[in-house]
Amino acid sequence: MSKIVVAMSGGVDSSVAAALLKEQGHEVIGMMLRLWSQPGKESENACCTLESVSLAEQVARRFDIPFHTVDAKQPFRDVVVDYFLSSYQQGETPNPCLMCNRHIRWGVLREHALTLGADFIASGHYVRLNRKDDGEVQLLRGVDRGKDQAYVLHVLDQIQLRQSLFPVGGYPKSEIRELARKFNLPVAEKSDSQDLCFLSGGDYRDFLRKYAPQTTVQGEIVTSEGKVLGKHKGLAFYTIGQRKGLGIAAPNPLYVLKKDVASNRLIVGAAEELGSSEMLIGKINWISGKTPEYPFRAEVKIRYAAREAWAEITPINTAQAEIKFDAPQRDITPGQAAVFYDGVICLGGGMIQPSTGE
Repeated sequence: MSKIVVAMSGGVDSSVAAALLKEQGHEVIGMMLRLWSQPGKESENACCTLESVSLAEQVARRFDIPFHTVDAKQPFRDVVVDYFLSSYQQGETPNPCLMCNRHIRWGVLREHALTLGADFIASGHYVRLNRKDDGEVQLLRGVDRGKDQAYVLHVLDQIQLRQSLFPVGGYPKSEIRELARKFNLPVAEKSDSQDLCFLSGGDYRDFLRKYAPQTTVQGEIVTSEGKVLGKHKGLAFYTIGQRKGLGIAAPNPLYVLKKDVASNRLIVGAAEELGSSEMLIGKINWISGKTPEYPFRAEVKIRYAAREAWAEITPINTAQAEIKFDAPQRDITPGQAAVFYDGVICLGGGMIQPSTGE
């Protein structure tokens, strides 16, 4: 049997992951990261509130699992929060969970796990792994497509995946709830958190006003021809494809087309102006560790909650690729990830880059 460190959050998924591994006879150790919160709001971080710590400790005691907390406040602030702020400053719409998974959970936590002599780290993510005979590890979608989290784990490399386990990925969420009740876990009925942990239950707009006020400076709302229609409240408060909340009157519906950071202008237009069949992505992580030599077809997901769309992917180099969709995509948003799938296999992904002239 193996020594396994489980990343515990005080939620149902990671708690059931720990319980399943313990039931299988492994030596299990629970570990929770203490992440950065706004000064004065430390107890409100969604990932590590006092309640979450207490629940994780209760689960650990229930299964006689050693439990550790790890101070990751500074690296989280330096990597994840700074990335979040800088992305908005560049007119992008970031997904900080990607940075957290790559650098904090499979960075800081993994390093602490290895110092304890762990063979693997485990989490409650809804994905699966396929360990091939040649040593390559494939990242597969979770059985529960509604909970599948391959999108946010496409950033992991082969070394990280070889040392990882995902015990709940082979179950639908409903069965995980039932297992939590079967194990008599105190988190069995706890709801899933949907908020960014460091926002401390607040609105990201308030957070940006405090830590990146330049992103909230008002400016002009203009058409693609340059006609001024009104004032925006700050480019960070809008996203590509947005229709509601623009605060302008027009005879026909208008949508956000682009954010021009240099002029602090929000560019809007009609639905037929929205979207594109092509985009450029950078900072690609190929999960296999090998860049494809030729163009290939795959399903591409451009946001966590988006539907996959068929496209041809042409690698430019190890870190960049061009993507041509079979049909135009309306919500291509710089700063979000584009993730590639071959059926249930997640091939990797990269960050959507601004289009020429944006």
